[in-house]
Amino acid sequence: MKGAAAALLFFCLPSLACAEGTASPDYSFFSSFLQMIAALAIVVGLILLTRHFSSKFIGTAPTARLTSKHIRLVETRYLAPKKALILVEVGGTYLLLASSEDSLTLVKQVDILEDIEILESPGTTRGGLVGLLRRGMDRQKG
Repeated sequence: MKGAAAALLFFCLPSLACAEGTASPDYSFFSSFLQMIAALAIVVGLILLTRHFSSKFIGTAPTARLTSKHIRLVETRYLAPKKALILVEVGGTYLLLASSEDSLTLVKQVDILEDIEILESPGTTRGGLVGLLRRGMDRQKG
């Protein structure tokens, strides 16, 4: 909180210095600041009202129109920056797809979800970079 107040004061100091140099004695930085905040609130309010009424006239929200009843993305596992394995459910059938930069190929059709073997690794609870480094060190030791 102290940092935010210091940053606000830092940005306001040049305006205060200019305000003291003006010839008009009725200039108030505080009133100008309040006018700016009020104008910003009016603009943001108009934007939100426009969004609300445009979604009413156009139809439902864009995210609701894109949902599908028959196709569902179950999981995506990234292997490299532009390579991933994708598990998709299409009409009750699970498909394992491989995605690369310029292609999408079918790897395997999984008929029953129980065919997928789930492997639990002991280091899954560790998160972030520290967990990766610890797993790497554990592998080097073993």
